[in-house]
Amino acid sequence: MSPHHAAAPRLKDYGLSLLALLAGALLALMIHCNSQLSSFSNPLSASWLAHGIGMLIALLLWMANRRASPGSTSAPRWAYLGGMPGALVVALAAITVNSPLAMSGTLALGMAGQLLFGLLSDHFGGFGMPRRRLSLNDVLALLLALSGCAILIFGA
Repeated sequence: MSPHHAAAPRLKDYGLSLLALLAGALLALMIHCNSQLSSFSNPLSASWLAHGIGMLIALLLWMANRRASPGSTSAPRWAYLGGMPGALVVALAAITVNSPLAMSGTLALGMAGQLLFGLLSDHFGGFGMPRRRLSLNDVLALLLALSGCAILIFGA
């Protein structure tokens, strides 16, 4: 069993799992809202508006929770690029939700893409992640997720 998987059952507070589920639900809500907004304008306008509102909320939360900076340590340069994928997610999801994929297909394929990226990042130690050897269970989980996507999209 890998260290990543072994730590999960030892969590004293399952609240972290609930927070992760909430984040996924909020992502689905965000995609739905942005797809509706893009149907009245276009995906890029929806992305700009969504990120502008998100920036204001993040600024308010930051101001409410400001702390002293941790000191001389600085983030790697690539860490400042997180907004770029976020903007693309909003725009691309607005396009795909308003397609035959619909909300469920968009979310399922998005989740599979996140799983694939996570497994590759773990395996290669990408973006500062510690390297973790992939197991057969990891590959099976990815194949099951992709199979679920195929059933959801093509099965009815």
